[in-house]
Amino acid sequence: MNGRTSPRLLIVGLNYAPELVGIGPYTTGLAEGLVQRGWTVDAVVGQPYYPQWARHPDAARGWSHTREGGVGVTRCPHYIPADPSGPKRLVHHASFAASAFAPALRRARATRPDFVLAVAPSLLSVPIARLAARAAGAKLWVHLQDFEVDAAFATGLLKEGAKTAGAARRAERAILNSADLLTTISEPMAQGLRRRTTGTDVAIVRNWANHMESVADASGDAYRREWGLGERRVALYSGNIGNKQGLEIVIEAAKRLRHREDLVFVVCGNGPNRARLEAQGAGLANLLFHDLQPAERVGELLRLADIHLLPQLPGAADLVLPSKLTNMLASSRPTVATADAGTGLAVEVEGCGLIVAPQDVSAFAAAIERLCDDPALAKDLGQRAGRRARERWSRDAIVAEADALLRERIA
Repeated sequence: MNGRTSPRLLIVGLNYAPELVGIGPYTTGLAEGLVQRGWTVDAVVGQPYYPQWARHPDAARGWSHTREGGVGVTRCPHYIPADPSGPKRLVHHASFAASAFAPALRRARATRPDFVLAVAPSLLSVPIARLAARAAGAKLWVHLQDFEVDAAFATGLLKEGAKTAGAARRAERAILNSADLLTTISEPMAQGLRRRTTGTDVAIVRNWANHMESVADASGDAYRREWGLGERRVALYSGNIGNKQGLEIVIEAAKRLRHREDLVFVVCGNGPNRARLEAQGAGLANLLFHDLQPAERVGELLRLADIHLLPQLPGAADLVLPSKLTNMLASSRPTVATADAGTGLAVEVEGCGLIVAPQDVSAFAAAIERLCDDPALAKDLGQRAGRRARERWSRDAIVAEADALLRERIA
């Protein structure tokens, strides 16, 4: 620790508070949690934009520096596409890397961190973090929330055989092999990292249930009244409405189960695919769309669900472990997920819900109907989910593990 008693960390990551979903809450929580455990932490981050893909109305347009939760936060302007297609996403990530370059070097030289952490997405920020680490004589730590390149292929943003495909995979390997420490959020993803690297230190730093306390005290009754849901069972999807989720299966399930007057589907969130999904589900009386809800009401929203819905496209279940899953488990409600057997997502949901094959609309609808018709099964799976969240997904325990991991590497 360079002769200091307090270890230091510099974070370079696109997503940060006040973003309510996705990666931002976890980068923020890790930074503030390490401060509470004696670290000095600075973060060079982007402007808040996710999941609306629009700059937060209160965000400064240029560079700014504040202190939030004990963390020195430098925010950098960047391009935010309203319709994030493949090329536009690339420009989006590249613009943040370019904008963060000078601030990251300045903070590295000023604070002399022990670790510089790059959070991926975006991999394009890793070379910037690497330069900052070299400037400070620090170790480079790369934390992967998902495999960007594989996810781009799975969602059709990149095509196999295209000229850019091989270049993207080679760039990914080079970037990952530049790290001194690689971490990710599940064991299957850690195995994927080991296949992509040669001798790099790989470990796991999981995401936690960041609404566990608010969920414990919530009932969901307020939303039932506000949205006119009555006593109907609620099948809820809440989160980003983007490419990776394959949310078309939710709309198709609602169509197949429209005859059930005791069931309503609620899709709650924002994202680039919402308008298309709303058009696809137009005229369905058992399907409602609502905007992403305030952070202080997330616990109430999660407890509104009788059944949580977690669709994923084929091949995506080992590329990313959805951050929303931990809070869904904490709500003590069962989940219907789409995942192939043995994937990281299937392993986490097993025993806490029902798992069907990706894009199998018939099986997805049947699983939802089964939980509606078997309240004892739904209750048992929900109770198991709550226990798993408490035992495996508490923030304090996970931050403590990260703290110990980093101090061991420093020593």
